[in-house]
Amino acid sequence: MDEETTKNLAYIISIVIFVLMARFVLRKGLENRSRVLRDNAPKIAGDDELGGAAKNPQQFDEPDDEALDEMAKLLGEEE
Repeated sequence: MDEETTKNLAYIISIVIFVLMARFVLRKGLENRSRVLRDNAPKIAGDDELGGAAKNPQQFDEPDDEALDEMAKLLGEEE
């Protein structure tokens, strides 16, 4: 092959590789964008599931003095 044919072939291969890389990057970008939008979409009532359990339920077994004072204040039983 002569030098001009080799150069043209290299250009064609480079252009094909560039187009394929650009297509890959655009496709991945669109996939990531749609995934982020889907994951951060506003929640619709009833679609999400809440566990309803406290992270540390033992903290509610015995009220501390501050909680007892607050309850007495709310009930009007202050001394």
